[in-house]
Amino acid sequence: MHQVDPETIDYILSSWAGVTRGFPFDEKTLVYKVGGKIFALFDVDNFEWINLKCDPERAVELREQYSGIRPGWHSNKVHWNTVEPESDVEAGLFWDLLKHSYDLVAASLSKKLRAELNL
Repeated sequence: MHQVDPETIDYILSSWAGVTRGFPFDEKTLVYKVGGKIFALFDVDNFEWINLKCDPERAVELREQYSGIRPGWHSNKVHWNTVEPESDVEAGLFWDLLKHSYDLVAASLSKKLRAELNL
């Protein structure tokens, strides 16, 4: 299983279809998008959390099960979770949640855009 750190996240996400990255909010919050829509973001200077999109029902279940998963910080609390990598969230679950976030956002894109991005 991959370790959970900014460099590994960046390496893996850069290989996923249609992913772009940038700093649209400030110089320390790295944002990942697919088809122009955000699916992950974190502070590169102080990597203590990552915000990930999540199915609303699953989001609530995860928050009840893990102290390291809470409602999305500065995000819509229904659709976003903040995940603390250095918590009770094991690496396997972290990577599953990251892929889940990407898949949710990719599925929301138009059929035409998904085709253009080879999704």
